[in-house]
Amino acid sequence: MEDWKWQMQNQVNTLEKLEEYIKVTEEEADAIRNCETRWGTTPYFVSLMDKENPECPIRRQVIPSKHENVNEFGIENYLVYKENRDNHEQRPDTIARQYKDRIAMTITNHCGIYCRHCFRKELVVDKSMQLRFDVDEGLEWVRQHPELREVLITGGDPFLLPDDQIEYIIRKLREVPHIEMIRFGSRLPIVLPQRITPGLKKVLGQYHKVPIWVNTQCNHAKEITERTAQAIWDLLTCGVNVGNQAVLMKGINDDEHSFQQLHQKLLSIRIRPYYVFYLEPAPGIDHFRTPVEKGAELIRDTLRGHTSGLAQPMYVIATNIGKVPLMPDYYIKEKNEKEYILQNHRGETTTLPNIDDQGCTGLPCFKKEFA
Repeated sequence: MEDWKWQMQNQVNTLEKLEEYIKVTEEEADAIRNCETRWGTTPYFVSLMDKENPECPIRRQVIPSKHENVNEFGIENYLVYKENRDNHEQRPDTIARQYKDRIAMTITNHCGIYCRHCFRKELVVDKSMQLRFDVDEGLEWVRQHPELREVLITGGDPFLLPDDQIEYIIRKLREVPHIEMIRFGSRLPIVLPQRITPGLKKVLGQYHKVPIWVNTQCNHAKEITERTAQAIWDLLTCGVNVGNQAVLMKGINDDEHSFQQLHQKLLSIRIRPYYVFYLEPAPGIDHFRTPVEKGAELIRDTLRGHTSGLAQPMYVIATNIGKVPLMPDYYIKEKNEKEYILQNHRGETTTLPNIDDQGCTGLPCFKKEFA
């Protein structure tokens, strides 16, 4: 069980294997029998499921649903749209771009969990989109674009690659003079913490002027175990900072208790909450959608003023033009010529002077004239 390769070789991806861990409902079984896409995850992650409750947040992220056939809001060919793959800029298949100074490099379509809410479903789950994962072609493109400062290594899950391949990508990126930061996006610290091995730590660790950051995805406190905490500690002690990018999902983390508990528990194992994403308009995931305002309301009502500021992520939607914040200004209740009236989480108010660009309030401002 502790060997990560054994975990991947024994993925729970059939009805028969799943029934060894939980009591599968007829609805779940029927959805699995009719599922024509990849599904499944590691034995470790399946072992965290509630055996009796089909509403278990881990079960709902892993087990296919009949609702995946409903697609009212999803955009067909979503990744082509989202990752600007049909614009004028010629890029290798590995390169996705929304910003001038940073890109995402997609290097695999394999995962430790085939999330039912995945925004890359066409590439990873449905396999209807085919990309050529030519890493050297992607690295050469990065070398030829000096405006780039940062590269995100993603997939699929890049930590499923062997240590020597990960080391090669890191080494080649660090040889590019204009690259200042390398990031990895990986759910393995959550769904396969066994992957954080001494060999991987050696590849990721040691001091360097081009640092490595890891962002993982944890959506419910039930996903956090002592094994997770150890994996995060191992990453931190080799010099890698870890952030979390949660996805807001109906019935999984959109209630006040689950949302607060998730972010507090992340901090307790040294993961910094970074983003909460509103569900992207990928096809077949409408059953997870919440009202757009929901994430901002949860941050206001369960985190702001109720727990450490370190536990408060940014609420955004990822789009083809980049991430767009979705936080309304709940805290400025009124503004006049003289001042702002601010309100905290308890409804208490205070004031702040209204200062213009010249350092004056909106009231008459007399400046001393010099000859």
